[in-house]
Amino acid sequence: MSLHIVFVEPEIPPNTGNIARTCAATDTVLHLVEPLGFSIDEKAVRRAGLDYWPYVKLEVHESLEAFMEKYESRTMYLATTKGGRIYTEPEYKDEDMFLFGRETAGLPRDFIEAHQEKAIRIPMSEDTRLRSFNLANSANIILFEALRQLDFPGLK
Repeated sequence: MSLHIVFVEPEIPPNTGNIARTCAATDTVLHLVEPLGFSIDEKAVRRAGLDYWPYVKLEVHESLEAFMEKYESRTMYLATTKGGRIYTEPEYKDEDMFLFGRETAGLPRDFIEAHQEKAIRIPMSEDTRLRSFNLANSANIILFEALRQLDFPGLK
């Protein structure tokens, strides 16, 4: 049993390192969609993931189109501030995938519009000065809701 976290064009190394550590500890597959704003060999990414990198189930995809072509039959949820449903509403299942966009821009607008029925959001203040939560924190929030719904499979 595995869930999947997908970072589309991440820009900040520590976010990817931090979610890599979570993925290793929860047996979650991590997908990185290029272009990346850094090399996954960079010291900052390695440091954030500490010694967990050898345990990360990692897939790197050359583009969002290539990722979608490979996984088009899977159930995907798009994490976005534009999501119509709160992240706790869907009933998550084994092999579900959670897509997160770049730290500065999120997922592409046309991609969200094409998959609006799968767009989910984390509730937050309506203060317009606050754009969104940190990428790694958002991924953790949603991942742990899915794991909770699945009764934390394989985790002690």
